[in-house]
Amino acid sequence: MTQLLLAIIYLAFISLGLPDSLLGSAWPTMYQQFGVPISYAGIISMIISAGTIVSSLQSDRLTKKLGTGKVTAISVAATAVALFGFSFSHSFWALCLWAIPYGLGAGSVDASLNNYVALHYESRHMSWLHCMWGVGATAGPYIMGIALSMGQGWNMGYRYIGIIQVILTSVLIFSLPLWKERTEETEVEELQTDPAENGKKVLSVREILKISGAREVMLCFFCYCALEQTTGLWASSYLSLHKGIPAETAAAFASLFFIGITVGRAISGFVTMKLNDIQMIRLGQGIIVAGIAAMILPGSNILAMAGLVLIGLGCAPIYPCVIHSTPAHFGADKSQAIIGVQMAFAYIGTMLMPPLFGIIARGISVALLPFYLFAILIVMIIMHELLTKKTA
Repeated sequence: MTQLLLAIIYLAFISLGLPDSLLGSAWPTMYQQFGVPISYAGIISMIISAGTIVSSLQSDRLTKKLGTGKVTAISVAATAVALFGFSFSHSFWALCLWAIPYGLGAGSVDASLNNYVALHYESRHMSWLHCMWGVGATAGPYIMGIALSMGQGWNMGYRYIGIIQVILTSVLIFSLPLWKERTEETEVEELQTDPAENGKKVLSVREILKISGAREVMLCFFCYCALEQTTGLWASSYLSLHKGIPAETAAAFASLFFIGITVGRAISGFVTMKLNDIQMIRLGQGIIVAGIAAMILPGSNILAMAGLVLIGLGCAPIYPCVIHSTPAHFGADKSQAIIGVQMAFAYIGTMLMPPLFGIIARGISVALLPFYLFAILIVMIIMHELLTKKTA
């Protein structure tokens, strides 16, 4: 039963990744149909991010009240409704409206599932879980591409993904007894070890930030997602505008970064059998340093492209290992609250830092991308080392 539930959790994370890259792949067609500037994709993205931040901050309260299984099923259902809403939209403002339930659904399922796997499964399962997100994020644009190539339009691309989400919602509803059984086993174990710690107290954000090491892990997560999303958004522009690679070639090679993350997480699952979470995070940070150095070094463009792959490989273990180590750092009773706020800080980093580099690129030069990434990485390394010392 444990393995069956794990398979269902993996499916849920594939579903989480499926819609994440749809907007980018469909927007070149969508914005022309709606008659809005191409930059308006940022408005939809920010609405989704805002909803995700709100629901992440409420994940502790919701999970303790409803349980992980119900929160996951409701969240996936909310994203399904949002996707169908997108597919039937005929105005830009309708898209903005439907972006609200999508963001709210994504944040809850992300935080709840991450905490559940951190508590119940080993580090390798966390790495493979996030590898499943990469599978979904890769498959989403592919499905959209099929709809567009068949002349069905972007609407049907969203509708196909919506149908998949409805099917998964049904699977999650039928799997609820498995979640309940697993949760009851854990609660019995907690009672046997320390009855005083088995409360259901919901921590406020202010209380969470007072916990030793909490601010450091929040900033560490902020920096990680800032680095990942800035690289993903600006890699193509860096290769094209600074390295002189043709735009269409640069776009194709920029995808190497995401391939590096997905493949890296599949490999990380096996490496975690030899290294612990802290060692994996440090290894990832070291590989990112090598990737940034490769981007800066003069010479063949192959170095810059290899740098992107290395940055992706370096990013691969950091996100899952930081999450998986949360119960060890802060205790199982506080992990859901901590992870919920971590997710909120992650999306704040995603929302703020890539646009900030856009301002720098426009005002100075896109050539500063590796140095911008290095500055973020240095802060992340410092915060992680402080966290390790405070929670040792």
